Amino acid sequence: MAESATDEFRALAASVVDELLSWEPVAATWLGDHRFDGRLPDFTSAHLGRCRTQIEDWLAALDAIDDLDLEPGDGVDLEILRAQLSRIHFEITELRATTWNPMLWNPGTALHLLLIRDFAPIEVRAESLRGRLAAIPRFLVDARAELGVMPRVHVETAIAQLAGTLALIEGQVAEVAGDESLTRAAATSVMGFTEWLTEQLPDAERSPRLGGHLYSAVLWHSLDDGITPEALLEQAERSLDDTSARMRLVAGEYLGESAESDGVVERALARVASDAPVTDSTVLGIVEDATARSLAFVREHDLMSIPETAVRIIEMPEIHRGVAVAYCDAPGPLESADVATFVAVSPTPDDWSPERTLSFYREYNGVQLHDLTIHEAFPGHVLQLAHARQFAGSTSVRRLGMSGVFVEGWAVYAEELMLDRGYSPDGSDEQRLALRLQQLKMQARMTINAILDIRVHSGDLEEQEAIDLMRTRGFQEEGEAVGKWRRALLTAGQLPTYFTGYLAVRSIVNDLRVLHPDWTDRALHDLILSQGSPAPRHLRALLGI
Repeated sequence: MAESATDEFRALAASVVDELLSWEPVAATWLGDHRFDGRLPDFTSAHLGRCRTQIEDWLAALDAIDDLDLEPGDGVDLEILRAQLSRIHFEITELRATTWNPMLWNPGTALHLLLIRDFAPIEVRAESLRGRLAAIPRFLVDARAELGVMPRVHVETAIAQLAGTLALIEGQVAEVAGDESLTRAAATSVMGFTEWLTEQLPDAERSPRLGGHLYSAVLWHSLDDGITPEALLEQAERSLDDTSARMRLVAGEYLGESAESDGVVERALARVASDAPVTDSTVLGIVEDATARSLAFVREHDLMSIPETAVRIIEMPEIHRGVAVAYCDAPGPLESADVATFVAVSPTPDDWSPERTLSFYREYNGVQLHDLTIHEAFPGHVLQLAHARQFAGSTSVRRLGMSGVFVEGWAVYAEELMLDRGYSPDGSDEQRLALRLQQLKMQARMTINAILDIRVHSGDLEEQEAIDLMRTRGFQEEGEAVGKWRRALLTAGQLPTYFTGYLAVRSIVNDLRVLHPDWTDRALHDLILSQGSPAPRHLRALLGI
């Protein structure tokens, strides 16, 4: 009997997923597949060349499958797998970041992931640590051989991050691994690589800007969407104007004056920050309270189902501080162990000046922390990713290919949803308005993020113009704006995911409300959350809209 298209696809998908995870053992650990926890990736040109050939064979095999005979879910998974393979092929053949981005050669994350969760007994994780420690010297020798001319900003950032990796190796890793010779060899290799990068700084003349052609491809693969940078930029600039107008209206109402008053938004935001101060000693408690309040609101208003999930509010590790005040660290979609989801909250780094700390907490004041907690916890990332972990498809493709566009889009939509349903940090109208102002500020920021990404990598945006845009249109503190400029230089394609994802999720919600006007919030949201974390275009196909 001839093999059916369904059997053919599922067998191929299982084989491809296994091989991809073996190529990227650190990503596999993050995703929750622990078969390769003792390895580091092979980024050598010889290995990547073999990967490229294998991907071309897989793409040909996918093309040969009669997708019209597949069930809708398998058909979507086939397209997700095709997109994943095409992205990796592009990264190997055209982007070639392993030849110019030294940050990709930092083994710190590979070690850190084995320490942060008790997904296995400590003895098992210690053995994996020893495996990765043993691989570091060879890995960093390969790095020197593969890296060519690099951008200065990437080299400087890599040097700073490697200092954190060295501290991790000499501290917690050494204690858990229990092998002095392996630890010493790994630490020596990291120090040698850091010295080598320092020597390369005078010749680090590569531009961090990708240029129009390469950036267009990066954006296509990042968003899994056919929109051009030019069309996205136009859309973002229109949206920023709309958000600015809404901010003036809310600020005027909050202050009890005309929306056209001079500096109305700046003065309203200053009052919010002044009335809701945050310090290093209070930030954790505020997020804990906001998490409890937002979860209770979701439950009280029956906005969606709430999967059983263990959530822990933790203090952010020192090596991750100074960028955002909080982030969600959920178990990977392939994780089978019963482990908690963390919401990591950041006191400021120990070496910050009092002025920098005050600026940081003006940006992330007590009201803003409620909006951020909605985004990171309930009903944002924590809840959405808990729903996604319940999805059981016929293959692992959808879990491997989770879409950052959908994940971030849902979290931004969640912020808006909570306010539309009347959420307030303390139940008062004044705090509701204050929170709406902060939520709109976050919308302005995510929209500017998209503008920055496009204009940095396919245009000629310079630092001062970017800082002015973030400060005058996004009302951001100077430290926040400077950090975002650096992030725009260091990354490409990720910053627009918030904006495009939000528009896509909101559009899907609106279309479902038209199709099913009698549905409750819970019925509608549970349907959207039932399909894992696919890119919005695939979600539309799965929902039949």
